[in-house]
Amino acid sequence: MSTALIIVDIQNDYFPNGKMELNNPEKAAANAVKVLEWFRENNKDNIFHIQHIASSPELGFFLPNTEGAELHKTVLPLEHENIIVKNFPNSFLKTDLERKLREKGVTKVVVVGMMTHMCIDATVRAAVDLGFETTLIEDACATRELSYQDKVVPAEQVHYAFVSALDSMYANVISTEDFLKENN
Repeated sequence: MSTALIIVDIQNDYFPNGKMELNNPEKAAANAVKVLEWFRENNKDNIFHIQHIASSPELGFFLPNTEGAELHKTVLPLEHENIIVKNFPNSFLKTDLERKLREKGVTKVVVVGMMTHMCIDATVRAAVDLGFETTLIEDACATRELSYQDKVVPAEQVHYAFVSALDSMYANVISTEDFLKENN
């Protein structure tokens, strides 16, 4: 069975001084790089970089033709790697990601990236709905603090709430270290 890596939205606006800074994006990116390096050594034809470009300036970040919308230097694609541009949280919605995965015979996907509570959640759920066996590398993902009315939810709690909701019913949720151990 063929497996693909989907790297979701590891883009400059999520890092310090970006327009939508996340909590610990550097740590998540460093773990994503470890997974990316494993794929480059073991499965180099099935790497998909997802880049979110805002379809409306109201989003406030990932604006077209800005440095913030560029993929972060840690995960820059190699020439033969796929880049999928999206305009919605779900990496499959109105993109050719599913078609490209199917053309390559992919049945399993490994997901890393940003933001856990938005694009990672939407992409993992969509992948499962489309029939892909899905693994989420949780410590290769990052999010931010959220609030609702007068309640503030710290980033770590947001992250683990979404990861725990996805675990087992939607995805095999594991750490970078466990993924590398299982695949070496």
